[in-house]
Amino acid sequence: MITKEKKKAILQDLTDRFSKSKSLVFLGFQGFTVKDTMALRRKLREEGVDYVVAKKTLIKKGMESVNIQGTENFAPEGSVAVIIGYEDEIAPARIAKDFGKTNDKVKILGGMMNSEVIGAVEMNTIASLPSKEQLRGQLVYTINAPVSGFVNLLAGNVRSLMNVLNAVAEKQK
Repeated sequence: MITKEKKKAILQDLTDRFSKSKSLVFLGFQGFTVKDTMALRRKLREEGVDYVVAKKTLIKKGMESVNIQGTENFAPEGSVAVIIGYEDEIAPARIAKDFGKTNDKVKILGGMMNSEVIGAVEMNTIASLPSKEQLRGQLVYTINAPVSGFVNLLAGNVRSLMNVLNAVAEKQK
């Protein structure tokens, strides 16, 4: 049994974390072992992401206190953990989904993005997106591709001209 003071402290901690977060992922972890939890926490820590287990009512109150919309839709079944992302919005969902590939006990139950609660289907879709760094790399490649093609086109014409001039020079020898 948790005392009222302990619940207030947990709620304050959740409120502080939620107010700083860019995204949340609600994770079902029925049958999770301590070893599984430690492995997941290690991966999350590497990405600068927090992992918190609390009562669903406290999680809901914490979200309401930071004006997250759609908390009335927050009613996951079973035990719930919250993965909190502070920098990369996609990282918590991506890590949870990747971890779920090797551990069938992990289940994404939903999440929060842009101060709005979203369902499991949407969160799984978001988890499939590439990271910010990958997206930036793809953008740079896409912007650079026409320029590279144009340079190669011009270089091809110059190469062809050089080949013709070399052939003429060889013929005149």
